[in-house]
Amino acid sequence: MKEAAPAAAPVRPISRGVRVARAISWLGHPLVFITLAVTLVVVLQMRDRTGLLVLLVLLFSLVLPTGFLLFRGVRSGAWSDVDVSVREERKRFYPKAIPFSILSVLLLWFLHAPGFVLRATVVTLGLLVVAGLANLRIKLSLHALFAFYCTAILFRMGLVAGFCALVLALLVFWSRLHLQRHDLGEMVVGALLGTVGGIAAVWWP
Repeated sequence: MKEAAPAAAPVRPISRGVRVARAISWLGHPLVFITLAVTLVVVLQMRDRTGLLVLLVLLFSLVLPTGFLLFRGVRSGAWSDVDVSVREERKRFYPKAIPFSILSVLLLWFLHAPGFVLRATVVTLGLLVVAGLANLRIKLSLHALFAFYCTAILFRMGLVAGFCALVLALLVFWSRLHLQRHDLGEMVVGALLGTVGGIAAVWWP
């Protein structure tokens, strides 16, 4: 007589907190946060063809190619998820993603984009390079980095925009901790680096 197959372990239902954290994490994904922030900057400061051109350049040279890189990497098994949550996997991600940022800087420089836009794009490139180098020792949170980077920039555009971005950034901070994608140190380092970058991009003389 055959032995009965062991019963499958019961699947634990996903808690409401995890579902909320996942939704916030997706909304606060660097590519989403950057796109929303750039759109707000264009609406608040650049209501002309130049603003539309800047938005299109960043979308097609940085945001969409990076998004395609992330999803293709997940499908091919290069990394485990679209957040590239494993530090060893990020060693392969940064060298592929940074050239997109370089391309956006070159295109905006060639098109004579406004100085503050070009400066912010150069700072974005610098943040990616610093994060790539820091990844040799610590997997800092890119969610926190770009959430607080965009927040610092949007405070320069207006208090309402900055406050709304800050609320979302703090929720993103909580969500990444709740999902256990980072420890507190990795979140704090990312948030501090992003804040410094935002100040350098639009607040520094």
